[in-house]
Amino acid sequence: MLKLFEVSGFKNFLSPIRIDFSDVKNYQFNENCICNNLLQKLIVYGKNASGKSNLGLALFDIVSHMTTNNVTHGLYNFYLNSESKLEFAEFQYVFVFTPYQIDYLYRKNGNQDLVYERVILNDDLLFEYNYTEKRGNLSGLEKLIPTLNLNFRGSDSLLKYAITNSALPDNHPLYQMMSFISHMLWFRSLDENCYIGYKSRSSDYYDFIFEGDRIKKLEDFLHAAGVEENLVAKNTPEGKKKLYFDTPSPLPFFMVASSGTRALYTYFYFTETCPDISLMFIDEFDAYYHYELSETIVKLIEKMPHCQAILTSHNTNLLSNRIMRPDCYFILSDGKLTSFANATKRELRAGHNLEKLYMSGEFDV
Repeated sequence: MLKLFEVSGFKNFLSPIRIDFSDVKNYQFNENCICNNLLQKLIVYGKNASGKSNLGLALFDIVSHMTTNNVTHGLYNFYLNSESKLEFAEFQYVFVFTPYQIDYLYRKNGNQDLVYERVILNDDLLFEYNYTEKRGNLSGLEKLIPTLNLNFRGSDSLLKYAITNSALPDNHPLYQMMSFISHMLWFRSLDENCYIGYKSRSSDYYDFIFEGDRIKKLEDFLHAAGVEENLVAKNTPEGKKKLYFDTPSPLPFFMVASSGTRALYTYFYFTETCPDISLMFIDEFDAYYHYELSETIVKLIEKMPHCQAILTSHNTNLLSNRIMRPDCYFILSDGKLTSFANATKRELRAGHNLEKLYMSGEFDV
């Protein structure tokens, strides 16, 4: 699991901003939002242009150089913070795979090329390498993987090179880290072509539904969400299978479905075709949902047992200790990310009305 993430110099984050998943408070309710004493389910609030979307992009930057999974073109334009005097952005991830901890720090320049990498395994330096100066300390890596050819001086990740060209045990923490990164997924509610991670392509977006019993599963999912229409597959005059609403005169699903229903389809697509997501970030996840449906989706995500999830939202109806807890709600403001639990001196309890407190400015930082 991810224990800590910090970024600086990236897009609108000039100064370091961090998510500390280990900052778990002693609340005795909604414990399904916590796993292995780490925050597992989070919702981030903030004004427009506060950086909620950029926070997700920063968190998923690691996918671009550690995997071959999809990174939608254009998402990382204007990469560096325009006010920074440094010529790089810095990212730090701390992963925990008990009893191991991996501290991975790297820097990238405005062309999104690596200029520095450092890996600490538990308390021992595995390696650090400066790509600009083409030198570093590789002694820990040489000791761990003595057969590794370290005549490596390219701009690709030395960490990725070491992992993919080693014969370490399958349960080695570096392999676990690579698996975690490979199963990260970021997406937006309506655009099937706008996503980062997990898979290399989404060309099956319209056709995956015809496999097995997925039409029935989608139909049940939509019914539970309040969309009462039934679904059916039909062939077009050209012989191509399409999804329709099963009405007396069948209606093509993607032409007549509301934005909210298509957003539900996108959610169903990713969660159905990506069954073992390690870390999921849904940007503005409920932009097209009724508030009751938003709560339903949150409850579904809370039931994903091995997935850390971060959602961004403006929907204050979700601010309830009935749904989550104060250490899982965050507010992003002025380049700072603060949990509700840390944003007030008040001792928050299960009976407090978080929405009312939020609207009154209790958590303004």
